[in-house]
Amino acid sequence: MRQPVPTYDLYGEEIGDRPDFWMHCETIPARSRLHHWEIALHRHENFFQILYIADGSGDAVFGERTQVFAPPTIITVPPTAKHGFRFSSDVDGFVFTILASHLPAAPGGRSRLGSWLAKPHLTYLGDNDDGHYVAETLRRMAVEWEARHGHRTALLDSHLMTVLMLTERIDQTRSDDGTRDEAVNERRLEVFNALLQQHYLDHRPAAFYAQALNISPTHLNRVLRAATGKSVQEAIAGKLLAAARRQLVFTRTSVQEISFSLGFSDPAYFSRFFVRHTGVSPRAWRLAERQKLGA
Repeated sequence: MRQPVPTYDLYGEEIGDRPDFWMHCETIPARSRLHHWEIALHRHENFFQILYIADGSGDAVFGERTQVFAPPTIITVPPTAKHGFRFSSDVDGFVFTILASHLPAAPGGRSRLGSWLAKPHLTYLGDNDDGHYVAETLRRMAVEWEARHGHRTALLDSHLMTVLMLTERIDQTRSDDGTRDEAVNERRLEVFNALLQQHYLDHRPAAFYAQALNISPTHLNRVLRAATGKSVQEAIAGKLLAAARRQLVFTRTSVQEISFSLGFSDPAYFSRFFVRHTGVSPRAWRLAERQKLGA
């Protein structure tokens, strides 16, 4: 039986231990060091968290999903989301715990920001003006929270809104770019499959298909592996094997004739190719499959 996921205001502290704050700030090492750099799966009932990873690395665990992070990264965690962390011992940065009712938009609300706040996100800030500004604003938030000077609440509110809106914009921009990349790669895959159907009997090299798609062979291999788990050469071999198997099972054509029909100039090389990919000779495979079919 699974143990229930504990609910805290701050990790390791009972609910109600700190009833009088709408924001809390501490360094990541301050608490994670006490727990050997691992924060077990837990959740916050009424609090939203922002983690700023300035140095070090680790894993963020959201329920059954684990994501690796490296600096500079912002991790946002909405109320009730099950989450935990494994940090490297050189981690540095801040954790801000904020009363959800004090956010500039309600998580799950109809606004763009509210919708974004409703789910956990890892947002890599990168080396750009917006990312630098978010990081500097978070550092300023930490200083402002600690100093307790005049106009503290108004300034923290302003900083918080800036951080969340800019982080959401960075995250959504990257998501939009990723969606466009996926669409482009889906189209490339369609074109590749059409070209493969047309040319697989010609035994064209990977460079031929890459040139037709106006990308490098290495890039094409990455696209194909991401979509199918296979390299270009493995896809070509798979196409030839599928055709060979059909002929071996459903025709009485000799192995030699099959090898010629599939573009192999040497039947012995075809047999070696078949053995390399199936572990048995074409004749042995034919006999075994026909026995299965009762032929």
